[in-house]
Amino acid sequence: MVVLYIILAILGGIVGLIIIDLLFLAVLACFVRREQYDKPNGFYRAILTFHYRLLMILCNIGIKVSGREKLKQTGGKYLIVANHISNYDPFVTVVGLKEKNLAFITKPENFKVPIFGKMSKKCCYLAIDRENPRNAMKTILKAAEILKNGTTNICVYPEGTRNHGNGLLPFHDGVFKIAQKAECPVVVAAITGTDKTHKRAPFLRTTVKIEILRVIGKEEVESRTSHDLSGEARRLIAVATGEKERA
Repeated sequence: MVVLYIILAILGGIVGLIIIDLLFLAVLACFVRREQYDKPNGFYRAILTFHYRLLMILCNIGIKVSGREKLKQTGGKYLIVANHISNYDPFVTVVGLKEKNLAFITKPENFKVPIFGKMSKKCCYLAIDRENPRNAMKTILKAAEILKNGTTNICVYPEGTRNHGNGLLPFHDGVFKIAQKAECPVVVAAITGTDKTHKRAPFLRTTVKIEILRVIGKEEVESRTSHDLSGEARRLIAVATGEKERA
């Protein structure tokens, strides 16, 4: 009986902590306005990053990063482009790269996620409407402005949606205009393993790999078309992941 009481007490404590945490986050979410932010809030960013790391622990995800030293070539300001195979990709990217200054361009539906949708907005995450080219361009220009001002680095998935590990989808060339307008390098990265997490978590360990493939310098970014940059990034990622490029 004593052992049972101890187990119940531990479970009760865990549930209590979860409830307190959710209430705390709910209160923070109440202070997020509807308008887009021009500068990320350091406190909200720290809270989000903490929960990303907690998610990695709870889902039993290990992260291996290679090529991180290449980020030194960027001068500290850059656009990251990568393949997109799972909803875990953004969390893994932030935790794996230990990037304290990174915002994502994502689909509008993600901002409807209770609590975390609002908090990510406070960290300068941007919604892009790929069904409306005019609205999409507004997001691209806003991202370029934020990036050029040194407010935060930006990560975007040029495929626009998850490919589920079944081969790279066509890239949206327009996202590379962000780097061109911000006059900054493009960091090309490949992610593998996140698509296996939902089948293995939390009981089986999942090792996710992030590889920084190449930094395309700002001079090259300015001299090439967005279509050329898109094709180069897609080629590099396809080779690194062993995925066939779907037309």
